Amino acid sequence: MFGKRILIVEDNEMNMKLFRDVLQATGYSMLEATTGEEAVELSLSQAPALVLMDVQLPGIDGVEALERLRQNERTASIPVLALTAQAMSGDRERFLEAGFDGYLAKPVDIGELIEAVREHCDRD
Repeated sequence: MFGKRILIVEDNEMNMKLFRDVLQATGYSMLEATTGEEAVELSLSQAPALVLMDVQLPGIDGVEALERLRQNERTASIPVLALTAQAMSGDRERFLEAGFDGYLAKPVDIGELIEAVREHCDRD
């Protein structure tokens, strides 16, 4: 786990800071993107162990960014967790069907965040 690189894709600076602070304190290293396009580029060049993807982003949204990641053999197997503030009934199923490996509703519970990250980063 120690030092595994996580890509956080979030356009809200307060949310980005929260994720960064919690995950760095837990021993992970960070990559940061504020758009879906940046997320795809960083995933291709840096091969993070996990991507935390906001669903609503400027430019291409998180679902489109995920589709692009899944279409490239270099990034297809990177686990991607959906982050959304629009937590509604059926969202978890919709995001899992879209190909996300998991789902966290904002505001994110810190304990759930750490547990989800550990679950996906400690697979190997």
